[in-house]
Amino acid sequence: MNTMVEGALGHPVFSLVSETAGELGVRAFVIGGYVRDCFLGRRNDDIDIVVEGSGIALAEAVAAKTGAKVSVFRNFGTAMLRYQGIEVEFVGARKESYHRESRKPIVEDGTLEEDQLRRDFTINAMAFSLNSEDFGALVDPFGGIRDLAAGIIRTPLDPEQTYSDDPLRMLRAIRFVVKLSTEDHPFTIVPESLEAMRSMSDRLKILSAERIAEEVNKMLSTPRPSEAFRLMESTGLLEQFLPELTKLKGVETVEGKGHKENFSHSLKVLDNVAEVSDKLWLRWAALLHDIGKPASKRYTPGGGWTFHGHEVIGARMVPAVFSRLRLPIDEMKYVQKLVNLHLRPIALVDEGVTDSAVRRLLFDAGDDIDDLMILCNADITSKNPVKVARLRANFELVKKKLVEVEAKDAIRNFKNPITGDMIMEIYGIGPCDTIGKIKEYVKEAILDGVIPNEQEAAERLMREKAAEFGLKEAK
Repeated sequence: MNTMVEGALGHPVFSLVSETAGELGVRAFVIGGYVRDCFLGRRNDDIDIVVEGSGIALAEAVAAKTGAKVSVFRNFGTAMLRYQGIEVEFVGARKESYHRESRKPIVEDGTLEEDQLRRDFTINAMAFSLNSEDFGALVDPFGGIRDLAAGIIRTPLDPEQTYSDDPLRMLRAIRFVVKLSTEDHPFTIVPESLEAMRSMSDRLKILSAERIAEEVNKMLSTPRPSEAFRLMESTGLLEQFLPELTKLKGVETVEGKGHKENFSHSLKVLDNVAEVSDKLWLRWAALLHDIGKPASKRYTPGGGWTFHGHEVIGARMVPAVFSRLRLPIDEMKYVQKLVNLHLRPIALVDEGVTDSAVRRLLFDAGDDIDDLMILCNADITSKNPVKVARLRANFELVKKKLVEVEAKDAIRNFKNPITGDMIMEIYGIGPCDTIGKIKEYVKEAILDGVIPNEQEAAERLMREKAAEFGLKEAK
């Protein structure tokens, strides 16, 4: 395991905190993620200082010496300042106790050891002393350094107590597995902790949707997010907040014919997208692109399994997922669009890659066409090399046609040259259904290639259609 411990406390802020703590007569320690990442050789500019005393008072004293601005959060007993490019948060050592049905702890002042006991995992409970008598000494009462070397996620206390106190820690355990694992140094969760998750998965119900969503978003932002969802599914956690995904599990067989295992497929698509794009909401689209399959699954004797219309059903399901997890509505519309359109690019080959069909795809996808094509390419996961070669060739054909049509017709950000205000002014009429029919007629003509996407041609066609409706231009 590579480390960067030598020089880990070389930043001027550490000696400054040490000196100031000595002047105030309090003991201070660096704790948590910064210590862990020092041993892993990972960069971390967020530093947590725990103080046996008032964290706010120490932060204010340090800020007075440096001229840094300090932000104080008295309700939480914390303070934060930035100094020479790093963010330092100060908090007083504390001990906590919980009522089973609440996530609001009873907080009391405590010692460093009591503070370490309340930490989520042994690898996050390690501390470096900032005290003059043992500056830089590692304080590790639970064997965090041993677990770090072994690639183990373990709780300081019995896992049932740690997870009962704050059920979010079950999701955090999984996030740390996917965040910290590398090819040379994988991480795993100890068996007793996994068992506690399985028996306590319903404890997630006491958490706010926002806290769950934040953890899930962090998992999705890792290089290989599929492992997080496999772990959440196997422990029963995923069922608690995203049952649409768990319904994709399993293969049904009739007359000896089974369908694709759609849960594994969805996770493969997610990883495929993650390899080429770090866009969070594109990853959400990959995760949810097939959630409509269980509701659309049909078996035809002699024909096999079909999932006709699953993209439409899935798109209708996306708003409920985003509402449940309190995810933003603008991003919901983007994910919904990609789920709805994810079959269209490859389907164009079967329908005929005509200019008209490509214009309609560009019109429907708009500025999200490039992301849609990433999703479509990621969705090619067949183990049949002949089928993969055919689908890849079709995909490249559509990509080429998209470039050609866009260069010629500028449809991606298409706006109808004919507006309702224009029609009302020319013909002296008020709002009515006829206006919408004329606008739609012109739009369809442009998308079908009947007329070019030009103002003059559009107005000429508008007048022809208006005449059919008996409209006369106002004097």
